Amino acid sequence: MGSLNKKLIALNTILLFVVGSSFAASNVQAETDKDLQEVQQERAEVQEKIEQAEKDIENADAELTELSEQIARANEAINDNENMIVETQNNIENTHVEIDALKEEIAIEEEKMQKRFEVLKERASAYQKSGGNLSYLEVILGSSSFGEFIDRVALVSKIMEADSDLHAQIDEGKQILEEKQESVQEKLDELNELKLELEGMQAQLVEQKEQNEALKEGLTQEMKDAIAAKSDLQMEERSLSSREASIESSLASGQPEINTLSKESSKSSQPSSNSISPVSASGDVNALISAGNRYLGNSVYVFGGGRSAYDIANGRFDCSGFVSWAFSQIGVNVGASTSALSVTGTKVSASDMRPGDLVFFNTYKTNGHVGIYVGGNQFIGSQSSTGVAYASMNSSYWSSKFSGHVRRVIN
Repeated sequence: MGSLNKKLIALNTILLFVVGSSFAASNVQAETDKDLQEVQQERAEVQEKIEQAEKDIENADAELTELSEQIARANEAINDNENMIVETQNNIENTHVEIDALKEEIAIEEEKMQKRFEVLKERASAYQKSGGNLSYLEVILGSSSFGEFIDRVALVSKIMEADSDLHAQIDEGKQILEEKQESVQEKLDELNELKLELEGMQAQLVEQKEQNEALKEGLTQEMKDAIAAKSDLQMEERSLSSREASIESSLASGQPEINTLSKESSKSSQPSSNSISPVSASGDVNALISAGNRYLGNSVYVFGGGRSAYDIANGRFDCSGFVSWAFSQIGVNVGASTSALSVTGTKVSASDMRPGDLVFFNTYKTNGHVGIYVGGNQFIGSQSSTGVAYASMNSSYWSSKFSGHVRRVIN
């Protein structure tokens, strides 16, 4: 009996040990499963961060490419405008030479006029009987005979005719010289205004280039930071992958492994964008207005631009070149200069203007700038400071330059 009790006690002890071990193993198994889930969740979060970092790098790279293209266009425009400034300066110098030559010509002509006056005086004196300051009538009446009277009348008529011709020549020569001098002076004034406009445009282009360079520098740093962040995340992901494999191996071998996991918080940002939309129109007018949208933020002002396939492909326009190109997109041919456009179509009142009309501004000359009205007191055109862009006619600059001259091409 005593022996049987001892056996029962031993059996109970074994059963308790087995049951206890099973409960302990179950608890450890549950903890290990939980650790595995946490590792897998953290790894998934890190992989999402890596994907976001890759998108950030891709976006920064695309923006850098676009900025580099804008900088290249700005550099090309700066060079072209610099050439225009040099050419304009040469024209100014040549015009000064022309003015100096004209002054010499005027001086010579004045000397000739003075000599003509002297000849006229000598002729009058030669035909005056007394050699004094007698009038033509006194010379005629001083005749001693009818024959002499006839002769003197004929001579005085010749003198008067010569006098009249001489005065006419003098007046005509003087008028020609004055008109020529006025024309050359107007040309000089216009060249000086053009040079001033080009220099202002050049300053804006240089400023735009500097801003783009600063943006490029900032984007380059952002890209470097994103690449570094991606590298750190990839290292963390590899570590988590190794930990996940270790836990799975422990579970498979029945030897659980308890790990302490750390988690990191991340921040994300969403870029913002601004866009300007023109007032909607219909038919050809809508197509005309929207034609230039492809160049918004992707073009540059170049004096004389928009007249070649290269300029159009690279968004290089001046104001009239852009307007001419935009109309060509809807099958309408118009001039490619502000002077030609200023007489195109039908003149309408500024109070009656509507989308698609041409609006003109007095910048460096009358009707020196042109754009396409889009409604809402806005117009689209190639502006010297921005390239192709929408601008408000209510702004202090454009409102002061608006001449009220409006032309309608599409009825």
